[in-house]
Amino acid sequence: MIAPTGDATQPAVPYGTPDAPRIAVRGEARLEVDPEIARIGITVAARGRDRRSALDDLTRRNAGVLDLVKSYGDAVERLETGAFSITPELTKHGRGERIRTYHGRVHVTAELTDFTALGELTTRLADLELTRVDGPWWALRPDSPAHREARKKAVREAVQRAREYAEALDTTLSALVELADIGAENTTPPHPQAPGRMRSAAYGAAEDTTAAPLDLEPQRQRVHAQINARFTMVPPRL
Repeated sequence: MIAPTGDATQPAVPYGTPDAPRIAVRGEARLEVDPEIARIGITVAARGRDRRSALDDLTRRNAGVLDLVKSYGDAVERLETGAFSITPELTKHGRGERIRTYHGRVHVTAELTDFTALGELTTRLADLELTRVDGPWWALRPDSPAHREARKKAVREAVQRAREYAEALDTTLSALVELADIGAENTTPPHPQAPGRMRSAAYGAAEDTTAAPLDLEPQRQRVHAQINARFTMVPPRL
């Protein structure tokens, strides 16, 4: 075995020394900003005596929902179809597996950036046959500038706090030793509990009147960033 030479790199000392005392601080920032996107969940249902009639009605209603959402153009950033099901309902009485009716469901998620269009769209969707609308869920994009601003503010707070400690010892900071990002994220869940539900369960044709658009107030989003920072400072005279 060859012994290490004096030129070998030595591991960094995990604590301060009299010649280079360390200061460890935490920087934190909390912001409240307007949301950038809103998501709504749309559930289309159908019911029929046989599987084909339930499926035909479900296909027709689902196509109507998709066409309506797509008609809002650039206001809709994303449109996705999720779960789909056709479920037989058995009779409660009698022997054997006799099917009473079939239930069909399709779940669609829409993501909008135009909140004025959002109120009108949710109202029109809720006015459709056997269509349920849940939401909205307000959120920020993962790359929102608000996250970057919160991180920068947390760093500035850590530097300011370290300077104040150094000034209390009549000295100054000399170098940054470590900066650890321990969290910078939107603390509001991406899918919080919906504030309400809009539902239309009419079996006949839609009425000739059009409901007034809902007035939806965007929910402010909380952004939280937190970092740990370590600095060395000029040795104080105690």
